[in-house]
Parts: sequence; C-alpha cells; structure tokens
Amino acid sequence: MGNQFKTVALLGALSGLLIAICYWVFGGTSGLIIGIGLAAVTNLFSWYQSDKIALAVYRAQPVSAAQAPGLYRMVEKLAARANIPMPGVYIVPGQTANAFATGRDPEHAAVAVTEGILNILPEDELEGVIAHELTHIINRDTLTQAVAATIAGAISFLAQMVSYSLWFSGGSRDDDRGGNPLGILLTVLLAPVAATVIQLGISRTREFSADAGSAKLTGNPRALARALQRLEATARQLPLDANPAFEPLLIINPISGKFLGNLFSSHPDTESRVEQLLKLEQQLSTKY
Repeated sequence: MGNQFKTVALLGALSGLLIAICYWVFGGTSGLIIGIGLAAVTNLFSWYQSDKIALAVYRAQPVSAAQAPGLYRMVEKLAARANIPMPGVYIVPGQTANAFATGRDPEHAAVAVTEGILNILPEDELEGVIAHELTHIINRDTLTQAVAATIAGAISFLAQMVSYSLWFSGGSRDDDRGGNPLGILLTVLLAPVAATVIQLGISRTREFSADAGSAKLTGNPRALARALQRLEATARQLPLDANPAFEPLLIINPISGKFLGNLFSSHPDTESRVEQLLKLEQQLSTKY
C-alpha cells in the first residue's frame, strides 16, 4: 500500500506540474484546459504504451531464442523460477554496459540489456542483473518508473519547445498571446528539473528491494555485487545517453557519484548496495 500511495502521489504531482506549465505558457482558462487535456492523454497513453516508449528511447531491438540463445535461456530459466510469464527479451546496441526492465505488469513486460553488458559480464554476474530486473517486474516497479518517466519526458519536451520559441523570437512575446512571463521563464528552466523530480520521486528502496530479490532468485548475492561494481566503473566512461527522465529505469545510473551526483540520483550509491548484498550473503550462508 505504501508504494501504491507513493505511485499515485508521484503521478499526480507530475500531472499537476504539466498542467501548471500549460497554464503559465498559454495563460488563462485555455491554458488550464490544454494542460488538463494534455495530462489526461499523456497519463492514458503512457499507462498502456510506456514500455514501448522506454524501449524506443534506448533503441532496444527484440531478439529471439535463435538470435541470442544464451541470454534467452537465462531469462527463461529465471522467469520460470520466479513464476512469472516469459518477458520480451531486447538488446540495446552500443558498448555501454547497462540493463533495464519495463512493462505495466508481468504479462506485458520486457527485459533489455546492452551489447556492452553482454561483452563484459561473466554468466553468474549477468544472471544476477537479469534477476534484479525480473524483481522489478514482479514488484510492479516497472509501471511506476516507465509511466512517470514518460510524463516527465513530456514536461521536458514542452519546456524545450518553449525555450526554442523564445530563442528564435528574440525573447519577445505579443501581448495577445497570453501567458505569465515569470511562469514562462520557469518553464524554460524546468527541463533539467523535470528529470530530477522523477529521479527523486521514485524511492531508492526499490533498488535495494530488487537487489534482495535477485539474491533470493539466484542464491548468489556476491555475483550481483561484483556486477554492480563493474557496471559503475564502465558507466562513468561510457554512459548510456538518452532522455534523463528515463535514467531511473537503468540498473546503474550513469550520473557520476561525484559532487552532487548521489543527491540527484534515483539510485542509492553502489557502495551501499554492495554492502547490503554482502550482508545478505552472510545471512544465506548462516541459514544454510
């Protein structure tokens, strides 16, 4: 219930922000109506299409058992162990190393990994990563992340369009076009803020929970701990570039941990995640 309440509150806040932007930009009742309509359409569309949007953002391509037999068998085995339907399997082109899951429920889910992660991770570490993503699907985290990212992406896009409009018009606006000048200025600045809102709005405990779920599925917490350390090191050198609003979907946030990176990250720092996984390893060894 706690996560459900947070989800509703997050989507409500982002929808309210989208309505406010339209009100500021277009002004008056017309701006309010446009905002409400846009928020309604965005929510409805993202609810059913957010998985496709996330996959498109990262240019993920579907693969079959014949095209990627090792990866496909691994996902199939872990999905059966987790007692969920087989998700779609996708590969993201490029040498950066990362992974994510998306979909509104286990019946409409997908797991995507980059070519880079397939090249650098040994089998046990890759298994830990896949199990982490399947746990996100089991916990319905993917719906929250993908829908909220879609709405935040719409906010960023609208803010960028306003910025371009002001740039090419020389910063002037006709009096009859409406809109609040202060609100318009704030809108121009909302593009980077929108990504931050979504990153801070999604609880970091979701990542700890997915790590714990992976440890239980594989029985090998240390393998995921090693994978996280390896992925963080490579992500700093080769970040996965895309709309910042979709970064919370990734297993490793490409924002560096230096300066204020951890403060503005939807993920807990890797050191804390590794520490928790090693504690789980001790608990499992004591239990068995």
